[in-house]
Amino acid sequence: MSAPNRATLWGRTLVDELAKGGLEAVCISPGSRSTPLTVAFAESDIEVFSHLDERSGAYFALGRARRTGEPTALVCTSGTAAANFHPAVIEADQARVPLLVLTADRPHELRDSGANQTIDQVKLYGDAVRWYAELPDPEADERKVRNLRTTAARALSETVGTPAGPVHLNCPFRKPLEPTETEEIPDSFAETLAGRGRESAFVEAHTGRPTLEPSSDAVGALAEALATADRPLIVAGPADPVDLVELEPATVLAVADRVGAPVLADPLSGLRFGEGVADGLVYGGYDAYAHVLPEPDVVVRFGASPTSKSLRGALETADADQYLLDPAGEWREATFTATDLLAATPESVFESVRERLEESGEDVSVGADDEWLERFDRAERAHWEVLKRALEADALERDPFEGGVFATVFAEAPDPATIAVANSMPIRDADRFARPRAADLTVLGNRGASGIDGTASTALGAGSATDDPLVLVTGDLSFYHDSNGLLAVGRCGVDATIVLLDNDGGGIFHKLPIADFEPPFTEQFETPHGLEFEPLAELYGLEFERVAPVDFATAYRRSLERAGTQVLALEFDSGANHRRREELETRLEAALTTD
Repeated sequence: MSAPNRATLWGRTLVDELAKGGLEAVCISPGSRSTPLTVAFAESDIEVFSHLDERSGAYFALGRARRTGEPTALVCTSGTAAANFHPAVIEADQARVPLLVLTADRPHELRDSGANQTIDQVKLYGDAVRWYAELPDPEADERKVRNLRTTAARALSETVGTPAGPVHLNCPFRKPLEPTETEEIPDSFAETLAGRGRESAFVEAHTGRPTLEPSSDAVGALAEALATADRPLIVAGPADPVDLVELEPATVLAVADRVGAPVLADPLSGLRFGEGVADGLVYGGYDAYAHVLPEPDVVVRFGASPTSKSLRGALETADADQYLLDPAGEWREATFTATDLLAATPESVFESVRERLEESGEDVSVGADDEWLERFDRAERAHWEVLKRALEADALERDPFEGGVFATVFAEAPDPATIAVANSMPIRDADRFARPRAADLTVLGNRGASGIDGTASTALGAGSATDDPLVLVTGDLSFYHDSNGLLAVGRCGVDATIVLLDNDGGGIFHKLPIADFEPPFTEQFETPHGLEFEPLAELYGLEFERVAPVDFATAYRRSLERAGTQVLALEFDSGANHRRREELETRLEAALTTD
């Protein structure tokens, strides 16, 4: 590896190995101490996204890695720049998103000395990373450079292990940081194995995602439990990025069909939308009726904890055998009602169970209660009919309701499309009002730590990884919180349709008992801000349109057909919308009782 000085050698060697190892994208924030890395990435074939704000840049990388299931790298200078990566690192840890975090640092002798822009970056992210390494000081030493190449290979491998997640490499550099000529490196070093590397990666790591097969006994027990169950149920929670890419819904649906099990598919599961939805086994309205249906007697669960509080409550009180599938063997089950944990990939479990059921040579769905699926069918039909009537009344009375926006967003989205949904009320409304559809919709949300930070950046990062049309549905507080991230629209060349639900504060708090206490509810919880977002859109060169809810469908279709990024802003009263949700629940319960 030819280099004019030690810092440049270190940067070029590290980036050379990352490129050979398959890294395709990096998000870089400007800074001096990170110069050797920035210059090396700029010289490489790795796609570079430049971000002025480290926090937004980190969430952009998170969104891209979430969409692809492959690692995206991050680069920043020393000091608080690295601390601004921390929220996204936490989300990546909790949601199993592969990130490679490269933080530049002052040399070791300047630590704990009062030197400018020097903080303790050693294990800065604590247990939130899968692996941490402190790179040695740059030096043209063959053993050290081989170590650097090996470390790069291991770092990439660890990001996509089981479970996937973030990896942190702390990278100290001494001046000169720029590719300035010195006499530190002999010309002959470029001809050594360490200096030139290998044509492919220095270490070909094959430890990525192993095929975690369930044991024969576990498969037999689960297959028998499903075959003999009266009321079997399959629950698909928010998917890990790798499962979102790899899981074959048809395998899950084949088992569901054979045993007569409804599939309750979270909007982030990868199962609510797609080809198999048309067969009628996938249900999306369960958040409205899960608490009023009979208890299941066998439940198979995979993915993270479901978004739906109603469903989580029903599972918590159910007297049932509950099988939790998780490739990492981790306990992502906060109701503490699971009876069996299978440390295997969902796809391998369902494929093995399908084969075992087929070997039995009989249609085991006859063992299920005849009324079981029919009850779900009736409840599902009633839910969507109640919503349809409510929206028809809106059209006549011009009474705005946020749920209608979500129904339209998912019903009218192009096929294919990527839809990013903010936390707080948006993801809950998506859970209840996004009807299953036979369309290729990839739905993303940050449900690892479930914060409102980084929403726009995550969406734009996901959009950078695909040619699919991109839709972001966000509340006003999430939009405000990550307004810096909107710079990526022009800077990183990502177009989107942004649906902005502006209810002037935190509408979700109306669901909590504190809403009955005034004060302090309005000022300290709902927190009305009175902001006008049109100037913000103008600042970042976005088209802005205020849309009456009754006109949303037309404006939405128009935006999807246009180039550029449009912000469609709709105003709502959060208190009134909360009451509308309660009214819908009452109407649905009445419809189910009558039925």
